[in-house]
Amino acid sequence: MGDLIKPVSDGKVVEQAKTTTRKSQTENTLGKDAFLQLLVTQMKYQDPLNPNTDTEYIAQLATFSQLEQLQNISQISTNSQAFSLVGKTVMIKTENQAGNTTYVSGRVDFISMSNGKAQMSVNGSLYSVDQLDSVLDETYLRELDLPKVAKTQLKYDADNPKDLSFNVFMGAGNTKATDLALIIGDTLIDSSKFKLKGDTVTVDKSVFEKAANGTYSVTVVFNDKYLTAASDAITVEIVNSEVQAKDTEWPEERQQEEQPDGTEDN
Repeated sequence: MGDLIKPVSDGKVVEQAKTTTRKSQTENTLGKDAFLQLLVTQMKYQDPLNPNTDTEYIAQLATFSQLEQLQNISQISTNSQAFSLVGKTVMIKTENQAGNTTYVSGRVDFISMSNGKAQMSVNGSLYSVDQLDSVLDETYLRELDLPKVAKTQLKYDADNPKDLSFNVFMGAGNTKATDLALIIGDTLIDSSKFKLKGDTVTVDKSVFEKAANGTYSVTVVFNDKYLTAASDAITVEIVNSEVQAKDTEWPEERQQEEQPDGTEDN
C-alpha cells in the first residue's frame, strides 16, 4: 500500500530512487532454498502428459548438492591459505571507482573473518583474499635493496687512453652503502685512482697503463652491513698494449719476490 502513495511536487509525482540493501542482494542470490522452490514449482507445473520421473528430480538435487559442497570446500581451502599468510609480505591488487588498478604491498598483520570469508590486514586496512596478487619472499625483498652493479663490459684502448666509467646501485634502506672498493684481477686498486659520484664510478686511465692485453674481471665491494661484493658483472678488456703479460703491474701494487732463503729481493 505504501508503494501506491508517492509525494507530489508542483503537480508532479516525485519518483524515489530505490535503495538496494545487503538483505535484498542476499535474497536475490540463488541458494539452496531458491533451488527447492524451483523444484517444487517445476513439479507443480509439469506437463501431466510428460511428467518428470523421481530419478530426474533426485539427479537435479544431487547435482546441486555436489556444487554446494564444492563451493564450501573451496571457501574453506581459501580461508586456510589466508591464515598461512600472517607475517608474510604480500602484494594486493585494488581498483578505485574510476576502474584504475593500483597495487599495495605490506606485511599481513592478522586475518579477520567476515561472513565466512577471510580478510587480510595490510598497512592498517582490510583486503579480501580475492585481491591477493602475489606473496613476496623475504630473501627476494632483501636482495632488492642490496647494492649491485649491472653487467658491463669495459674496453681500454692503449692507443687512445681514457678514463673508464660504470654505474652502480648503492642500495636502499638499511642496506644502503656509502662507499666501495675495487679489485681488478687480484689487485686492490688504491682509492685515489677512482672516484664515486652519485651512482657512477670513474676509474682513472693510469690504472690500465701497465696492463697487458687481455680481459680482466672487476670486483666491486660495497661497505653496506653485508659487505656485498659483485664479482661477475664487470669485465675490462685491454687492447693495443705493448706491455707483456709477465710485466703487468697495476698501480699501487708492490711486486715482491722472495729469495730461496726467505728474504726480499731489493
